Amino acid sequence: MKCFNPILCFGLSIILGSSCSKTVDENIITVPKDTTTVTVIPPVEPKIANTVGFFLDDWQAKNYIVPAYTDFAAPTQALTTVTVDASDIIAKIPQQIFGHNANTWMGTLVDQPSFVTDVTNLKPNIIRWPAGSGSDGYFWNASPVQDPNNNSRQTPAAQYMKDWGVPDKHMNKDGALVDAFFFYGQTKDNWRGSLSNYYDLLKQSNNKGIITINYGFARYGTSANPVATAAHLAAEWVRYDKGRTQYWEIGNENYADWEAGYRIDVSKNKDGQPEFLTGKLYAQHFKVYADSMRKAAAEVGAKIKIGAVMQESVTESWQNNTTKTWNATLIPEINNNADFYIVHNYITPFGQKSNAATILSSALNIPAVMMSFVTNEITKNGGEVKPIAFTEWNMWALDLKQQVSNISGLFAVIVQGEAIKNKYGLAARWDLLNGWENGNDHGLFSDGGSADDPRWNPRPSFHHMYYFQKMIGDRLVSSAVTGNGATAIKTYASTYSSGQVNVTLLNTSSVPLTIEVKTKNFLMGNRYYWYSLEGSNDNGEFSRKVLVNGNGPKGAAGGPTDYASLKARAALTGTGIKVIVPAYGSVYMMVDKK
Repeated sequence: MKCFNPILCFGLSIILGSSCSKTVDENIITVPKDTTTVTVIPPVEPKIANTVGFFLDDWQAKNYIVPAYTDFAAPTQALTTVTVDASDIIAKIPQQIFGHNANTWMGTLVDQPSFVTDVTNLKPNIIRWPAGSGSDGYFWNASPVQDPNNNSRQTPAAQYMKDWGVPDKHMNKDGALVDAFFFYGQTKDNWRGSLSNYYDLLKQSNNKGIITINYGFARYGTSANPVATAAHLAAEWVRYDKGRTQYWEIGNENYADWEAGYRIDVSKNKDGQPEFLTGKLYAQHFKVYADSMRKAAAEVGAKIKIGAVMQESVTESWQNNTTKTWNATLIPEINNNADFYIVHNYITPFGQKSNAATILSSALNIPAVMMSFVTNEITKNGGEVKPIAFTEWNMWALDLKQQVSNISGLFAVIVQGEAIKNKYGLAARWDLLNGWENGNDHGLFSDGGSADDPRWNPRPSFHHMYYFQKMIGDRLVSSAVTGNGATAIKTYASTYSSGQVNVTLLNTSSVPLTIEVKTKNFLMGNRYYWYSLEGSNDNGEFSRKVLVNGNGPKGAAGGPTDYASLKARAALTGTGIKVIVPAYGSVYMMVDKK
């Protein structure tokens, strides 16, 4: 018998002195367990999906370390069953699925030890920079100076603007010329981060980066050849980076009319570009960028991957022609020159006071719908399916403090779980810190805009994602839910290369549910461990607190400050694996192996 998978090798080799026997099928092993026989079918690694591809190049086997724990009385009865099949591998789990976005207005990033510690503990593995739409006004090698005609506005130094052809006005979607916005890599202000701050954060927190290049500059630049100028600026960044960053995006949401460069003042343009951007023109420019950046990477001995922007969903009648025709004109023109494709989605219905049910349902459905859409767009327009990077995601739900709530934590875990299940190569939540806006705040950490929530305090989403990644294995496997709570309980199960089984249980209902976990093709050990997370009794469905094994925040929002040292709950498996999943709560569990 050849035991090729480490999930099984250990258990099959010792079995506490029991003997293993092969059935007629060479791939099925039967193992005596007391007076019964456990049948274990060895797992088969699935083929790596084209939509994941090289994002698994740095995949690492994960070995579970048993946590400090407290024995806890498990429930005796359950009406809902979750069955995990340890041999049915859906996908290896890319480390980049747990990514986040940083931005330039977060402050200097590394001057807050608690923030650096929290990001280190969270292990996003990938942090995107410099921003979303701000990327199309970002000049990595520029310093800000005050505009003498507008005290509230800063621009690059006059000589820089002259040398590079940076205008002081942009044309907006309505055709009006407005003051251009800029972001700077060489700032020394204490309220925003520099490029050096970003690199320092990556180093100190043991993460890697994905950088979004300023594509808009290829459109609004006023030099004789703005595309070549912008591509050269990007290539210079690659040289400066010296291999620290592998993944690079050309532009942000350039199909959209809110992005700088969507519409330009043709009277200032010197290379005959049209007023409105198209997917075809972006693709032509993309190839200039990619050529310059790849040459630069070769010069410094770096290996980089370069992504192109796709429009991610079925268009609506009210959307502009650029958006409507983006994919159909982009894909043929780019001619497979991109290493990966980029999508963004804020998942819940736009501008609505969505309730918890709508938010969680959207998280469960949209990642699959989007993956189907973009891969179909690629193939029907003659392209080759490449890895898909979901580099911005969050929710539109507003005005009920949904974005800063415990529900946002459940939402976040579902999006990450569905990203793995639907075979994205990378996913990055927007963003680490933003602005309060009376609770319409995407920030994972508080910006201090609410008097009862101090700056840099981790919000509930942080805690849910922390425990999800802490407990998840390295391969996603199948799980099924049956019984009374089948419609409310959502699960993501995984296995460790060291042999254990993990299952994440999410309760999307307003009542607690008792679950029994059963396993197939797994030699169960004597004990299971879990962390239970739930909201509190403030703010209706959208509690701003999260309790971890009963431990909550010291103040009005967030979670326990000692989250990283809290003991797990544990119970013996002899009478079954049973646990209560709180209302609008989650349980992150590991079942030990024999």
